[in-house]
Amino acid sequence: MKETAQLSEGWRLEHDGTHIPAQVPGCVHTDLLAADLIPDPFIGRNEQEIAWVGRRAWTYTRDLSAAQTSDDTYERTDLVFEGLDTVAHVTLDGAELGRTRNMHRSYRFDVSGRAGELSVGFASAYEEAATVRALTGERPNVYPEPFQYLRKMACSFGWDWGPTVVTAGMWRPVRLERWSTARIAQVRPLVTVEGTRGRVELRVDLERTATGTDRNLVAHATVAGVTARVEVDSDTATLVLDVPDVRLWWPRGYGEQPLYDIELTLSDGDGPLDAWQHRVGFRTVEIDRDTDEHGTGFTFVVNGVPIFVRGVNWIPDDVLPSRITPERYRTRLEQTAAANVDLVRVWGGGIYEDEAFYTACDELGLMVWQDFLFACSAYPEEQPLRGEVEAEARDNVVRLMPHPSLVVWNGNNENLWGFRDWDWEGELAGDSWGEGYYLGLLPRVVAELDPTRSYTAGSPWSGSWDHHPNDPDHGTYHSWEVWNRQDYTEYRANVPRFVSEFGWQAPPAMATLRRALPGEDLAPDSPGMLHHQKAEDGNGKLNRGLARHFALPEGDFDRWHYLTQVVQARAVATGIEHWRANWPRCAGTIVWQINDCWPVSSWAAIDGDGRLKPLHHELRRVYADRLLTLQPAADGPELVLVNQGPQPWTCEVTLRLMRADGTVATRVCLGLTAPAREVVRLPVPPEVTPVTGSDKEYLVADSDGLRALHFETRDREFAYPEPRFEIAVETVGQERDTVDVVVTAQTLVRDLLLQADRIAPHARADRGLTTLLPGESTRIRVRGTRGAGANAIRAALFCVEPA
Repeated sequence: MKETAQLSEGWRLEHDGTHIPAQVPGCVHTDLLAADLIPDPFIGRNEQEIAWVGRRAWTYTRDLSAAQTSDDTYERTDLVFEGLDTVAHVTLDGAELGRTRNMHRSYRFDVSGRAGELSVGFASAYEEAATVRALTGERPNVYPEPFQYLRKMACSFGWDWGPTVVTAGMWRPVRLERWSTARIAQVRPLVTVEGTRGRVELRVDLERTATGTDRNLVAHATVAGVTARVEVDSDTATLVLDVPDVRLWWPRGYGEQPLYDIELTLSDGDGPLDAWQHRVGFRTVEIDRDTDEHGTGFTFVVNGVPIFVRGVNWIPDDVLPSRITPERYRTRLEQTAAANVDLVRVWGGGIYEDEAFYTACDELGLMVWQDFLFACSAYPEEQPLRGEVEAEARDNVVRLMPHPSLVVWNGNNENLWGFRDWDWEGELAGDSWGEGYYLGLLPRVVAELDPTRSYTAGSPWSGSWDHHPNDPDHGTYHSWEVWNRQDYTEYRANVPRFVSEFGWQAPPAMATLRRALPGEDLAPDSPGMLHHQKAEDGNGKLNRGLARHFALPEGDFDRWHYLTQVVQARAVATGIEHWRANWPRCAGTIVWQINDCWPVSSWAAIDGDGRLKPLHHELRRVYADRLLTLQPAADGPELVLVNQGPQPWTCEVTLRLMRADGTVATRVCLGLTAPAREVVRLPVPPEVTPVTGSDKEYLVADSDGLRALHFETRDREFAYPEPRFEIAVETVGQERDTVDVVVTAQTLVRDLLLQADRIAPHARADRGLTTLLPGESTRIRVRGTRGAGANAIRAALFCVEPA
């Protein structure tokens, strides 16, 4: 039977003529940090101090003994690198094993009977990029860094939310594999289901030793008590397992996520040689791209059920990705699921994530939209890149296809759009730029290796060159004009078929800022704040978005911080409420973005230290199965009930026309039913409709614990009273570190927010923005308070105040 041994210990990193201990998986930065040779790039402006690391060549060494590579029990010993970042020269005892130039694939070298010093030398990524650029010619790029010339995590060169930390090293595990006769080289499980009958078709590729070339082998597979056996006299085999009465895998919110263990063994007459195990799920996923009176749709249909996708975009959770543990993946994805998300898009400027990511998604019911790794740039299609792109695609399609959570492959991020709109055509002057990948190579690879899944050429993409790549009426759409130039109410200006990117910025939590910027007198434009704001004119856009609705705070950072959180949450909610209200014409939203890779002002709902912004709590509300919203319309506001649940929603909606002083002008109760998976819209009765442009009236809709508000004016124009409220702090049982904060409003209290991390860095509250009418109370549970008193808690409470 094949034997494996991890090579995680015993590595050394050469640094200025000496050696320092190195850890694998890891990278140069993590090793230098562990040796106290560089400062933490996440703190202050240290990023600039460590820029030299990414421009140097680095070498890792360790000893490989004969006992590790020679064993009479086995014919062959392979050295396997699961990930080398990026351009590496691998030698053993001074003899070359191979050269690599792709971070996103694995490598295998025969080291049978060889021993000595194992050396992995990494070239400067900048030097490699310059070499390739000299061969292929210049290509346009949204950013000044040369990431399009090598197959490396693009955002390690910096992005509008990420630092420039150009890594090198063995970022995924290294191991020895000892085997004889034959091994399982790869397995492609094609999983299908028809009715209640599932089928698993295992396509198996083998590698044999010289003595195993002509030997008859047996492959045996089992799943859910069903077995299959085939004799193998070549290097390939196919086993088919028909499984009766399978339970379907569903996205979260639609059903359960049953997973089935597949076990495959390869044997000869002397016993087992190798084994492969994985879990699969039975489900069907299609994308309905039919044309209709509105254009070209893009609707996910899972197990025959059309769904409105409640998605988020995912970036690498750390700019040093070797630090992302399975536990961290699980925590972040559980936070994601808690926001009522059902799809995570793995964005094309990052990485193909670790198995732990996809396993967690399988278990949590989070569908995965997987980009191939191309983003915001024109990519040369010549060698040496073309061969690497195909090898990388084949490697990762096969690696990831067992996961039922994976529902679609996507060719690129914004490159088809960029070719049309970003002045690339003239600059390229006929040069290759990636179209051949997105419309040729990649769909062919997916069709060959993973025909059970859909492929789309890009995000955004209208489906063909017959329409503009970012046409809202066709396919997928990125909505960035609103954040860049407009008020967030402009999200209501159109109804795209599927919004695969949109978002709004806000700073990270206060405790995150204090950790990242120690000792700094925080201000929107203080040095550290500006350094941790990577977007072009990011603060300008934050301030303009804020000033459209509120008086811009001058010299009050705490107030500015709170209001930017409010605007971010409201902006994203405005878009989602509008687009969900227009189901099925609009069939999904994927918010940019759920997570961060370091402490930064960004579009994330979870900041770089893992703290939840108010946006996260707002996503939980607007992505819930049932959504109550008030939508502006030409003849007055409309009441909208969105029911994404499997049962009809029968409810009583109370509509109140309120005066700013807290009194009720008029009240109406409506009995309504929203059928399963449908939207109900109706005009608000005139007697509870505020006067057009009124700054002293507002509309409140309540039903089943849900609330919607409609104001005729922006906050800075509304006649808010001075907010007054009382608080009481109650200890929760025997939990000394947990309290309930009960807030009782005496006036209208709009967008009340308890920023728990201001009480203690690890404190967290169970809810975000909450609006209270006079006399109403809310109960906020706070964990991690460390015995804080009422004064500290009151100081962490914020709400909207009069202009």
